[in-house]
Amino acid sequence: MELMEHLPSYYRGNKTMEELQGILTEGTKETAAKFQETLDQCFIGTATTLLSRYEKIYGLTVDVTKNEGFRRERLLAKARGTGTVTKKMLEDTARAYSNGEVKVIENINNNSFVVRFVGTKGIPANMADLTLTIEDIKPAHLSFTFEYTFNTWLDVSDMTWAETKNYTWEQLRVR
Repeated sequence: MELMEHLPSYYRGNKTMEELQGILTEGTKETAAKFQETLDQCFIGTATTLLSRYEKIYGLTVDVTKNEGFRRERLLAKARGTGTVTKKMLEDTARAYSNGEVKVIENINNNSFVVRFVGTKGIPANMADLTLTIEDIKPAHLSFTFEYTFNTWLDVSDMTWAETKNYTWEQLRVR
């Protein structure tokens, strides 16, 4: 914002006032930028320099070798995982790691549950951290397993052998 625009018109052309307002404008812009940067640190979704602090608050291992997006995703999953553990909370937490639809199937008789990835094919990245997060939020007496979705030959039966030669079997399983 140019401060000169907010002064009466008779200051236009006054070199001293224009220079003073120019200096003040730069200071105002710098202050606004610093304020925005500070505000960004107050939220996990925009924090950069304070990610380590949030990780400590949530009891997560600080790993600065991971990218900020990954660290934010992990923090948000952990934040969603606080409070009373529900089926929806487990689904939301797993969804944050897999970026796809997840269903939790409870097996009350065996004190266990299954986390089934139905919205993504294959094994989602970062399963180690998802496992740790679920271990942190679930009641201690419950065990859990993961189920993944893959293509079968029937799912790719509309392809010709020539088309399948362009893919590895792993690529066909998750296509």
